[in-house]
Amino acid sequence: MSDLLAGILDGNGHRLRQRVYYEDTDFSGVVYHARYLHFLERGRTDYLRCLGIHQGQMASDGDPDGLAFVVRHMDIDFKAAARMDDVLDIATTTKAITGARLMLDQKIFCEDNELINAHVTIAIVNRSGRPRRLPREIALLFEF
Repeated sequence: MSDLLAGILDGNGHRLRQRVYYEDTDFSGVVYHARYLHFLERGRTDYLRCLGIHQGQMASDGDPDGLAFVVRHMDIDFKAAARMDDVLDIATTTKAITGARLMLDQKIFCEDNELINAHVTIAIVNRSGRPRRLPREIALLFEF
């Protein structure tokens, strides 16, 4: 049985549904801008989970130095606001993999309205924060 909480893989990447709760909003009931980072992070994390990548295990078991994904760069275009009780669709697609970097595009939709468009560069680092190549067996999981 698949974990429906983690969203689904589709032909181009991953999709995750999230509801906007009171804690996500400012005093006016509109999603506070920094909360979109949380939604995007959940999309990326569950994308990895659906691919069978276990970040905790990677950091401790997979490599003697441990490996971790860290956000190196992010460009966000805020197009429209979400409000309390909206149901958001977070779409994550892989754009490129180069050595120690993974480039992702992420979008957040409410119904058919695009709210956020983000381009994210993820670096793969060891416990010391030094760049490491993404292991081939993991890189292959991102190729559809």
